Amino acid sequence: MTNNTDVLQNGALLPLVEDFYTIQGEGFHTGKPAYFIRLGGCDVGCAWCDAKYTWNPRLYPPTDIEVVVQRAVACDAQSIVITGGEPLLYPLAPLTERLKECGLKIFLETSGSHPFSGTFDWVCLSPKHKLPPLAEAYERAHELKVIIEREEDFEWAEENAAKVGEECLLYLQPEWSVSEQIMPKMVEYAKRHPKWSISIQSHKFMRIP
Repeated sequence: MTNNTDVLQNGALLPLVEDFYTIQGEGFHTGKPAYFIRLGGCDVGCAWCDAKYTWNPRLYPPTDIEVVVQRAVACDAQSIVITGGEPLLYPLAPLTERLKECGLKIFLETSGSHPFSGTFDWVCLSPKHKLPPLAEAYERAHELKVIIEREEDFEWAEENAAKVGEECLLYLQPEWSVSEQIMPKMVEYAKRHPKWSISIQSHKFMRIP
């Protein structure tokens, strides 16, 4: 994994996969316009990941964050989503400071498996079995989004829910490839445990990024 701070000039450069203006499709902010900044590199490696093309950061040469900030400011979005890959592999303070200077709200999507850097208005924590979140991730999470692939994942969801703050919102989200099979079980589980809401990848139905 290439995350050498010298190469990245302590966050002045980042391995940018893509950045684009779209509609948030998952979790609490579903349906809201947002500018996505997707960074390359992930050491979790979920078999069902729908962004495997981001895993190898060497495919994405370090990009000057000023280029990204100017593109973000030029669009109508008031919210920025920093995602990956796993964005916390990199020092994010320079990027988030510049975005904040421009008056933008910053949302982070993370597995929580690496130490935090940067300033965020909203943190969506999506824990993964292979590399569980650090303690600080549970403390920082505004939203817990657990991917449900099989019934055993409900237990994993509860283990993580027990570690977040009282104000953290709880979401169950079906793994896309088995969504039709697992959804009835998710619906019944949420009805029995109403602290949970269900998140659906609505952007896939809208056929947008």
